[in-house]
Amino acid sequence: MRAKCDVNRDTRGLPAQIPWTYPMSFAGTDTYVATDDLKVAVNAAVTLQRPLLVKGEPGTGKTVLAHEVAQALGVDLLEWHVKSTTKAQQGLYEYDAVSRLRDSQLGDERVKDIANYIKRGKLWEAFVHPTRAVLLIDEVDKADIEFPNDLLQELDRMEFNVYETGETVKADHRPIVIITSNNEKELPDAFLRRCFFHYIKFPDADTMREIVDVHYPDIKQRLVKEALNAFYNLREVPGLKKKPSTSELLDWIKLLLNEDIDPETIRETDQRKLIPPLHGALLKNEQDVHIFERLAFMARRDG
Repeated sequence: MRAKCDVNRDTRGLPAQIPWTYPMSFAGTDTYVATDDLKVAVNAAVTLQRPLLVKGEPGTGKTVLAHEVAQALGVDLLEWHVKSTTKAQQGLYEYDAVSRLRDSQLGDERVKDIANYIKRGKLWEAFVHPTRAVLLIDEVDKADIEFPNDLLQELDRMEFNVYETGETVKADHRPIVIITSNNEKELPDAFLRRCFFHYIKFPDADTMREIVDVHYPDIKQRLVKEALNAFYNLREVPGLKKKPSTSELLDWIKLLLNEDIDPETIRETDQRKLIPPLHGALLKNEQDVHIFERLAFMARRDG
């Protein structure tokens, strides 16, 4: 399968209109069910050589996507997990001036070469990797709002300067950059313009059944049917602070299998009657448990 785009350049070097094609190389893996639109997004980002910005509910497989893309393409994966205190500079390199000062006071010969005190960041590692790699920048929205803007030039040009040594680090093989966001804060427009965007929609029942079958190939379909019914009913309960996600459904099914729960027991546990067995795998805070128990109590009373 090949996708087309009507873009080229005219005699002045400006965009014109003729087709080009690119190979659709990512098609999911044996352990990851990728929808058609997600496959298109991954391959489009690879072809355009732009970062793929992936958003979606927590637990919908955004981080796992980078692992699966690396596996499917047969390349190495480098991971940069962003925290609230993470600075963009850390992705390039860090200069340990304190250690150098200490070593100079001790007469250490290492102080003569400042490169001994330069610690490479994940972007540097990706740029100088011997082959093309996948670089995951995970949960970019956790950091300060200026964090994405501080990486614009490096992600665009795929190079940066190390001011302490005067060298320029340039990507020998342009990495495939996958950036995830939980939508905790808005990202700058300038950053968004440089990315190919994809929102992972929450899986429908048919897609979710495929996901379950991939993780538990020998599971009885009757159990899957009742578990999915209970799961989607629970997600529709009004007022839930955190709806259960795909990863939590898989954990719940694992417990159901381990405890050998009868499908009939699950069938009786919709939001109008009883709280689901082993609900701690699905409901992650006391407010949601209280809401569900209250609705179940009211339903039993009215019944």
